[in-house]
Amino acid sequence: MAQALGQDLVQPSELQDDSSSLGSDSELSGPGPYRQADRYGFIGGSSAELGPGQPPADLIRQREMKWVEMTSHWEKTMSRRYKKVKMQCRKGIPSALRARCWPLLCGAHVCQKNSPGTYQELASAPGDPQWMETIGRDLHRQFPLHEMFVSPQGHGQQGLRQVLKAYTLYRPEQGYCQAQGPVAAVLLMHLPPEVSDLHLPREAFWCLVQICEVYLPGYYGPHMEAVQLDAEVFAALLRRLLPRVHKHLQQVGVGPLLYLPEWFLCLFARSLPFPTVLRVWDAFLSEGAKVLFRAGLTLVRLALGTAEQRLACPGLLETLGALRTIPPSQLQEEVFMSQVFGVALSERDLQREVRAQLGQLPDPAPGPAPQPQDRLPGAQAIFEAQQLAGAQGGARPGPEVPLIVVQPPEEPQPPRRKPQTRGKTFHGILTRARGPPIDGPPRPHRASSSFLDTRF
Repeated sequence: MAQALGQDLVQPSELQDDSSSLGSDSELSGPGPYRQADRYGFIGGSSAELGPGQPPADLIRQREMKWVEMTSHWEKTMSRRYKKVKMQCRKGIPSALRARCWPLLCGAHVCQKNSPGTYQELASAPGDPQWMETIGRDLHRQFPLHEMFVSPQGHGQQGLRQVLKAYTLYRPEQGYCQAQGPVAAVLLMHLPPEVSDLHLPREAFWCLVQICEVYLPGYYGPHMEAVQLDAEVFAALLRRLLPRVHKHLQQVGVGPLLYLPEWFLCLFARSLPFPTVLRVWDAFLSEGAKVLFRAGLTLVRLALGTAEQRLACPGLLETLGALRTIPPSQLQEEVFMSQVFGVALSERDLQREVRAQLGQLPDPAPGPAPQPQDRLPGAQAIFEAQQLAGAQGGARPGPEVPLIVVQPPEEPQPPRRKPQTRGKTFHGILTRARGPPIDGPPRPHRASSSFLDTRF
């Protein structure tokens, strides 16, 4: 089990506490608004300088050049070299290229090309007053100490309002979910609107659509049936990979629904230091929901993995507090992500557990049944699905992808023998084949017989 979830974290003394960009805690207790912003845009943050987890500048430039080369020939790269894309995503996409890479990974660029005028229509249409009021109350809660979202009249909050309103019009049956706010805010930080029209962040909208409908379908609807299913899946994985931790959580009455929705629905944007959030997103857009389960299992192990930690949490409140107050030094991006990738959970294991838990759901469950088959496991599956849709005549701009059909070779047939009919009449053959004639009235002749009249 220790090998499955990685060894204990090594906490060298030179690791600094990078709590500058925690989603909720640092924002509520942060300094005044006149401090300098860090490299991620958080006012008063301490990550303006390169921290210990940052690679050297030369290595960053090399990775940037690799991403420029891969994205310049994206279809060829995804068709032939996806393993390289996956490896580079695990190392972390350079900050300067996330705006270019995230829409490509999630397939938002194809959605935008297929529906070029959809977002403009949604952005210019009036929103549902009920949803607009709810969205307006939540705008100031999304990263209030980030320079992009400080002012209510700034382009950050206004763009966030437009994106969330557009989604409620795009999927009126789902409406608005509060957890979409942090997700859309992170997208807006890295996918700025076009210079020609500052109020139309198209790429952020289509990335949000892909996350809500392809990566995590059923998460942001009115019933959140997929979240409940994944909570059962997560509990089963805990029982298999961390049995002692799972037993402790059961004893104190802490079920996964008490902590997991905040992690998964917000894609850890409110639970991890911001540099680590970006690394989780890089891997998530590449490999799908499997990364969320791996990150969640790692967090539970960091909070309750030792006997001393469990003894210090005798009740429900103490256990939840431990899950929410993991020291930031243990969540430093390189060390944390290395443990995430070390979790022994493959896509096949995850799908097997999903099917097992889906079969145990009660028949009269409230709301619609979860549809886990609608969730695609990452960028490669999304790329193949979009390529297939384009090859089958979908409204995909550009040259059509040729569909090559290879016919299998025909098997050689044995030579047909000519029947021996010399000296035999046709009437004689029928007589010997059918036997003696049967007494009685002659049967009427039928020109044909139907399938139901055929005897086998």
